[in-house]
Amino acid sequence: MSSPEVPVPALTDVADALVAAGVRVVVGTMVNASGLVLAKSVPVARLAAFAQAGLGSAPVWDVFTVDGAIAFTDTVSAVGDRRLRIDTEELAVLGDGLAWAPTDIVTQEGEPVPTCPRTALRDVERRLADAGLQALVGHELELVLVQPDGSPLEGGSWVPYGMSGLLDHAGFVDDLVAACAAAGVPLEQVHAEYGRQQLELSLPPASPLQAADRAVLVRVVIGQVARRHGVRASFSPAPFPGTVGSGAHQHLSLTRDGVPLLSGGSGPHGLTEDGGAAIGGLVDGLADVQAFLTGSVLSGARLVPGGWSGAFRCWGTENREAAVRYLVAAPGNPHGANVEVKIIDPSACVYLASAAILALALDGIERHAALPTEVATDPSTVAEADRAGAGLELLSSDPAAVVDALDRSALARRLLGDPVVDATVAVRRLEQKTFADVPVEDVAARLRLVWSA
Repeated sequence: MSSPEVPVPALTDVADALVAAGVRVVVGTMVNASGLVLAKSVPVARLAAFAQAGLGSAPVWDVFTVDGAIAFTDTVSAVGDRRLRIDTEELAVLGDGLAWAPTDIVTQEGEPVPTCPRTALRDVERRLADAGLQALVGHELELVLVQPDGSPLEGGSWVPYGMSGLLDHAGFVDDLVAACAAAGVPLEQVHAEYGRQQLELSLPPASPLQAADRAVLVRVVIGQVARRHGVRASFSPAPFPGTVGSGAHQHLSLTRDGVPLLSGGSGPHGLTEDGGAAIGGLVDGLADVQAFLTGSVLSGARLVPGGWSGAFRCWGTENREAAVRYLVAAPGNPHGANVEVKIIDPSACVYLASAAILALALDGIERHAALPTEVATDPSTVAEADRAGAGLELLSSDPAAVVDALDRSALARRLLGDPVVDATVAVRRLEQKTFADVPVEDVAARLRLVWSA
């Protein structure tokens, strides 16, 4: 049930419950094509208005870029208005007098706006259901802790995946785990990552739309907790170029009538025919939709061989250099067989990234895509001259090439629609124009906190 269908008495009950929980302000967020988290808020007494009529937002919200410019298009101008309507089913109490909910973007008449990322993901989830399929998505979020002004944190030791990093930030981690649980998203794990001052969080799997909502919610919670500890969390894909970047990997599994597609079959590693086709669809279409996953002006600085960013368009079992990593069903994998799309980074719009990869998987199933040859070795160790013969293709790290591929992709336009593609192309091209002559280190410094909540 969507928020506008909630009767006023029920919304009154919700508002009363929020007041009893100490909430004074309700914040609604949307994530635009630049991956920016935008928001409006109301006093809790106006919850019903936010959920039913919605709050006004100009069409240019879709195409605000990372430096605050507007990527005007033929269809997006200063003229017009839409409404942001919160989904009250996803309300979460944040503390500090705040509650949060995601928003859908609708017209003044209440119809979905075709550029709404949340609507795009909901539509893909509906198409999966129409095909008799159910998906679960699990998000991993990598972040780098920095000073409030974005400069690096100094002092302390750091060992990749080490205990020292957790102890250095024990208070932050403790508060974060508690705050996420209180907001309704119990974390599955938190650990120190490879990069200095870098942490990674794993979220529990959920339906695609709910999983994306929770990924946004957790970013907001991280922003709250970081401020309490006098730091900020950078969600830049390359906060400090030349060092380890940050990913926003997504795991997905598929079932039909409760039966897994990625295990229990007669194919390699127990893949079913449809499971193999889903992987085939993902591998085949990654270059077409890459701008939804790694489209920012800094994404290419992360997507390099040897960086475990999934820079190669291939799949492999537990292969961390493959763009599509397959995880087998085994006692050590309690969530069952799934695939991880590794190239996604935090500058992506999480809703559009999920919509793109799920749409590719469904397309693969519908057209009976062939399962590509598995890459069982580390592709980054294969000499560049030998990659073509080994069937290895390095995904582009050139932002212009990535966005051009999306713009001309008939596949992406068929799966997600022209409005979503055109908005993404517009913001990413203006990004590239803005920073064309700026050294990457300066770009990273200017954008270090832009994707943070």
